[in-house]
Amino acid sequence: MSFIQIIEYETDRPDEMQALGDARMQADAGPPPFVRLAVTQDRDRPNRYMTIVEFPSYEVAMANNDDPKTQEFAVQMAALCTSPPVFHNLDVRMSVPE
Repeated sequence: MSFIQIIEYETDRPDEMQALGDARMQADAGPPPFVRLAVTQDRDRPNRYMTIVEFPSYEVAMANNDDPKTQEFAVQMAALCTSPPVFHNLDVRMSVPE
């Protein structure tokens, strides 16, 4: 069963946040642990963002979470936020098409 993590955050520094994410993607060697990643912006609250990351399983997501590089990225990301990020951890029960 796949697993989705949604990271909900607010920032008034979106360009720096994007640069941080881009640098992380470039620094990682090999294929990413996730299946899909999307960074979204709330149309009604422009400083609010959600990053949606789909992993092949909960176990893969937790291994990624425990990676020291991920931990450091999370600290750097939080420093760019105007309030602490909120994490939503979701087991995928159905996905169309699949």
